[in-house]
Amino acid sequence: MSEIVPVDMKVLMNHIYEYQKGVRQMVLFTFNRKFEDWALRRLDRQGIDYLVQPVGNSRLNLFFGRRECLDAIRLFVTKPLSQLTPEEDFILGAMLGYDIRVQCERYCHRKCRSCKQAQ
Repeated sequence: MSEIVPVDMKVLMNHIYEYQKGVRQMVLFTFNRKFEDWALRRLDRQGIDYLVQPVGNSRLNLFFGRRECLDAIRLFVTKPLSQLTPEEDFILGAMLGYDIRVQCERYCHRKCRSCKQAQ
């Protein structure tokens, strides 16, 4: 009997494939806690390093990829992602391989917003 794989876990499997093919050096995957064991077993079987952080609302952030990237994540992602400084947010986006132009726009928007709040 074949295992039925939930859609969220199919997305994870695609992320793993992209990581293994070198498309990404690091991945951030947010998913429902009920699939935690399944997801971590999958990464363990593939020999992929990972870091799990609770998000709330029974969801988890799963970072996985190169050990050097995860070491950096451990140093500065020590709070919810929504509370990252504009600089931390920019670094994280760049590490995840997001479009750098969009990251620059996002940084400027967040930085200007935080500057206005400080005034």
